Amino acid sequence: MKTKLPSMSIIRGLLFTYDIENTDDLEREKIISSRNINNDEELVKLFDELTKPEFLFYTRTEQEWFIDSISHFLAINDNFDAVFKTMSTYFSAPVTDQKRFMQILLSCLKNYHNESNLNF
Repeated sequence: MKTKLPSMSIIRGLLFTYDIENTDDLEREKIISSRNINNDEELVKLFDELTKPEFLFYTRTEQEWFIDSISHFLAINDNFDAVFKTMSTYFSAPVTDQKRFMQILLSCLKNYHNESNLNF
């Protein structure tokens, strides 16, 4: 099988849950805006609540593509402006450290992926 190239657009797609362009869902908006996304523990809780269910819906290959893409862009020291500067979110504050945000996301995605491996 051909390996997919790292993609910033798929990372942005995964984070679409947090974008104001996403379908109106007042409960989701309230959850997002109530969390301090610059606090690692609160960010993990937010990802566990909103990103995990969506991520587990993807195929294993797609999950690996997300993980590989974020890993690649972190490895080349990308600042992730291509994701954050094109997104308007329900976050109550701007993301102060975009790389840290992505490191936390990557760690969570790896955990979710490993959990899903146990179910196969």
